[in-house]
Amino acid sequence: MAVHDVIVVGLGGMGSSAAYHLAARGQRVLGLERFGPAHDRGSSHGGSRITRQAYFEDPAYVPLLLRAYELWERLERDAGREIISLTGGVFVGRPESTVVAGSLRAAREWDLPHELLDAGELRRRFPTFTPAGDEVALYEARAGFVRPEATVAAHLDLAARHGADLRYGEPVRGWRVLPDGGVQVTTGQASYRARRLVVCPGAWAPELLADLGVPLAVERQVMYWFQPGTGVGPFAPRRHPIYIHEDAAGTQVYGFPAIDGPAGGAKVAFFRHGQLCTPETIDRRVHPAEVRDMAERLGSILPSLAGPFLRAATCMYTNTPDQHFVIATHPEHPQVTVACGFSGHGFKFVPVVGEILADLATDGATRHPIDLFDPRRDLS
Repeated sequence: MAVHDVIVVGLGGMGSSAAYHLAARGQRVLGLERFGPAHDRGSSHGGSRITRQAYFEDPAYVPLLLRAYELWERLERDAGREIISLTGGVFVGRPESTVVAGSLRAAREWDLPHELLDAGELRRRFPTFTPAGDEVALYEARAGFVRPEATVAAHLDLAARHGADLRYGEPVRGWRVLPDGGVQVTTGQASYRARRLVVCPGAWAPELLADLGVPLAVERQVMYWFQPGTGVGPFAPRRHPIYIHEDAAGTQVYGFPAIDGPAGGAKVAFFRHGQLCTPETIDRRVHPAEVRDMAERLGSILPSLAGPFLRAATCMYTNTPDQHFVIATHPEHPQVTVACGFSGHGFKFVPVVGEILADLATDGATRHPIDLFDPRRDLS
């Protein structure tokens, strides 16, 4: 007989949130994680993740973001730690660029507060930026960043406080549906049974969700920290927003204020500018040519940031063909809920995704709009 109601596979951003929401509803939760409670082997590390509401990827995400902001604030209160910081954000490019036009479309459709800045006004408000004369920016005061490591730790602490059994160093080898309608999960140490299963495997999705019918590609990404040549003062969070810049070729760069003090530099990265990999084959080294490429790109929009290179870290995006998420009940197994394919822009949704997964695992449905994330959608 199963001693758990729900097994959660993967305790990164999404899995830790699901474990918390399920345990808080009184479910007997077993959480299984291949690494320790804090690690840099997946996609929930690096010190910061952008959060924003004027969502250029699709206005359909905005209701989820509005709920996520409520849950970020609740998580901070319940955990007693700082997790979200609203610094404002600028989304810069030509007026027809995805970053600008898409952000404006979402802001107008959902009546989100925003401002449109021409190149001169952007330079005046934020002198570190050097936009081209034909570039504009959408400014969103409610944009900012969240702390991924603190988020995962807070959700895990709260899940354990609500009675979740969290086990680390147990890579899941496989899972199956049982004849009695339950599920069995096998790790390197043991086999476990439960009534329901939630699978949040991150970059291990191609292995653990091979039968889902969604082509998933894992991509190596690099995050860089530079020491601004003018010092971190102009990049302080009270003076500098988070940002996304799209150049004329469509290449996007995103970055943050100097959130880690005078010696911490400021973080910047390309968005979807990586190489295909697997969790086993990813190159964890960051090569000099990559650093030079990043510094050269900074020269066109934030030249004062391209000072001494401090450090870099790798992570992985797990991409779907249309770059939208997969959040659903498994098409073949109603007792299994899946969350994967977050395509490099999912972390800002962590608290609401956990709520959705708890809904699906306990009730089989959710009030949140998730049709966009159906694995049965057309991905051709």
